[in-house]
Amino acid sequence: MAKNTTDSATPKPKKKRWYHQIWEVFQMVRREQPSIVLWLLLVFAGVVAVGVVAGVLFDQVLYFSLLSVPFGVLAAMFVLARRAETVAYARIDGEPGAVSAALGTIRRGWNVQEEPVAVDPRTQDMVFRAVGRPGVVLISEGPAHRVPKLLEGERKRVARVIPNVPIVLLQCGNEEGQIPLTKIANKVRRQKATLTRNEVAEVSKRLRALRSNALPIPKGVDPRRARPDRKGMRGR
Repeated sequence: MAKNTTDSATPKPKKKRWYHQIWEVFQMVRREQPSIVLWLLLVFAGVVAVGVVAGVLFDQVLYFSLLSVPFGVLAAMFVLARRAETVAYARIDGEPGAVSAALGTIRRGWNVQEEPVAVDPRTQDMVFRAVGRPGVVLISEGPAHRVPKLLEGERKRVARVIPNVPIVLLQCGNEEGQIPLTKIANKVRRQKATLTRNEVAEVSKRLRALRSNALPIPKGVDPRRARPDRKGMRGR
């Protein structure tokens, strides 16, 4: 009986291990910041030195020295992760849709709309939306002299659907009065909480039903790809 064979078996792509991901992130950072090697060594050596000193004080040098090694590695990985985030933000800063990438780093408790909820078709200025316990946060992307009108228009549209919910307006950018891309996610997270979790879910549900005539992010631009792999940075 003839065996079923294919002309060419398609090999399955190899799954990247966590250390491959860390190496890729390290290479990315080193291309932009060659001094990262020195900084990582200094951080690791500093933590180990603290362990040695503690060992001398408690008369257990070997124990504290060995114990300090994994902590030194963790400290170096933390520095690498922060530098990788800085490099990634620098790469996408100024690109259409960069705010979406920054908001994508926000963790639990927030419902973030990946696509812009409002777009000026002429200037390509955008407004993005995040819903959390502080209420609805609208973040603009564009020059400071143009985006207030777009932000206010979206605020009025949202207020008609959820009139009693706080709406926070933020501008992301590098001009005076705007929030830099690297700080926008923290600024959103640090807003004062006023809603319960159930209220957040209800607000998100209502806003999903709100149809938007916003344009999608321009083709060929996907700033979220520039984000470093966080699982790889955590060693998973």
